[in-house]
Amino acid sequence: MRIVLARHGETPWNAEGRYQGQIDIPLSDLGEQQARALGQRLSDVVIDRAVASPLQRARRTAELALRERAGMLRLEPGLREIAHGTWEGKLAGEIAERYPQQFQAWRDAPQTVQMPEGESLDQVFARVWPAFVRATAGLAPAQTLLVVAHDAVNRLILCHVLGIAFAQLWRFRQAPATLNLLEGPSAEQLDVVRLNDCAHHTGLFGEAVHRAL
Repeated sequence: MRIVLARHGETPWNAEGRYQGQIDIPLSDLGEQQARALGQRLSDVVIDRAVASPLQRARRTAELALRERAGMLRLEPGLREIAHGTWEGKLAGEIAERYPQQFQAWRDAPQTVQMPEGESLDQVFARVWPAFVRATAGLAPAQTLLVVAHDAVNRLILCHVLGIAFAQLWRFRQAPATLNLLEGPSAEQLDVVRLNDCAHHTGLFGEAVHRAL
């Protein structure tokens, strides 16, 4: 089976560097353009099933990416972004000033951090992975699943698939409206074929790519 694992498009808070977590922030105009570009990228791909986080930035990205196929979309609460607790709504600089030790640990050893009134990576993975496995259940070998989720959610899935520790969470990127391609016979036997592929809206060195949508 094939799994297209995508992240939602950019939001105003992404652009500001503000932690959003489970606050339900919509896409920005740029985020909507990125999601449409993802849809153009996937227009010739046969998608047999689609699931997304219920947070509107992921749901809207999935709808725009699916286009006329959006009726197949199913929302999966287990794919919600990590709860940042009291960090939500704050800029990175504000968090660093108020929680200096925890913020530094989040950058250096994220697997050790329990966010104030929020979640740890282990807690997030405990709900994300079963949701991901449920989404793949019953897929035939030649079928394709689209999953649209969030930065931390995608990173945890990819760490698990790659067999690397959550301590390495920041060693690769998950840009807005990026896609990852996973292939294999089951959720526990997947290869990463593409990682953080943004060719539909971003050039090789980060420059915006403008295409007629």
